[in-house]
Amino acid sequence: MKGIRRLHILATLTVLLCIVFTNDVEGQNLWQKLKESDSLMTSRYRNSNIDTTYIRRPNTKWTVKGRLNISGARLLMEGVQRDIAFKSRMKADYKSTLSMGVSYLGVTLSFALNPAKLLGKYNDFEFNLNSYSNRWGFDIIYQNAHNFTGWHETKGQPRIDLPAEVLSLRSLNLNGYYAFNYRRFSYPAAFSQTYIQRRSSGSFLLGLSLQGQQAESKEFYESKLNSTNIGIGAGYGYNWVPNRRWLIHVSTLPTLIVYSKTLLRVSEDRVPFDYHFPEIIVIARGAIIRQIHNMFAGLTMVYNFTSIGGRDQLLVDNGKWRARLIFGYRF
Repeated sequence: MKGIRRLHILATLTVLLCIVFTNDVEGQNLWQKLKESDSLMTSRYRNSNIDTTYIRRPNTKWTVKGRLNISGARLLMEGVQRDIAFKSRMKADYKSTLSMGVSYLGVTLSFALNPAKLLGKYNDFEFNLNSYSNRWGFDIIYQNAHNFTGWHETKGQPRIDLPAEVLSLRSLNLNGYYAFNYRRFSYPAAFSQTYIQRRSSGSFLLGLSLQGQQAESKEFYESKLNSTNIGIGAGYGYNWVPNRRWLIHVSTLPTLIVYSKTLLRVSEDRVPFDYHFPEIIVIARGAIIRQIHNMFAGLTMVYNFTSIGGRDQLLVDNGKWRARLIFGYRF
């Protein structure tokens, strides 16, 4: 019996050692794979096709960043109806959000919250997605706003104030760019801080803009405007580096609308809406960034402006902007 018991104990120890050894090998293999993956990510992150005299990657891998976003929108409509000139100007309430993000080798995880929306004081919805690289990038902006206020006037009549909820606007904007001098000029240095601009440089840009919007008014009569526009154009961007601690960015990218489909209905009537040359979409960007060692702070802004139609019939000017205060630390 003692021999059988000893044999059983020996077999049990052998099985336990095998399990421990196997788990240890699997753990080592997993750790090795993680190290190899990290090395591959680091290599791709560092070995970009850039001129390091002008731009470079940060020496660190991690970045923690906080942001305060403030955005607004306005809508101007001007034209002639039944031989009477009219004009309306509407502006949406400012929207503020707070966000926090963590980046590792350029891959970012972030979250945002709107204090006014959490308190039930803001019912509008807005979604922003942007991706900037040295060669190309894009902004996607979706807005569903009902808090426009403003005024309307008809020639020969007194101006009428328009309260909130009179106008609702849903819009989707997609703006993309391609930078020719991407080895020396960096959009991310100004907007995502995944690069550092070391010397001043600029670049010619190609741009593509797509916009769809639906505006609906219910003040004097029901009216609905649906429009889809595609614009192609070219512009220029410049990063000015007065010294190693400052970066000032300015760029403008006007696009000419080459495809436009607009439908305007007033009550049950369909109002003709002809193409008026030139109809345009303009995207302007600006940024001021200050760096001190591994810390950075700054202000960035993106402005979208669309103009379609003409004053002899109906002119619609739509402006959408977003300003962003940022503070970050690299380690």
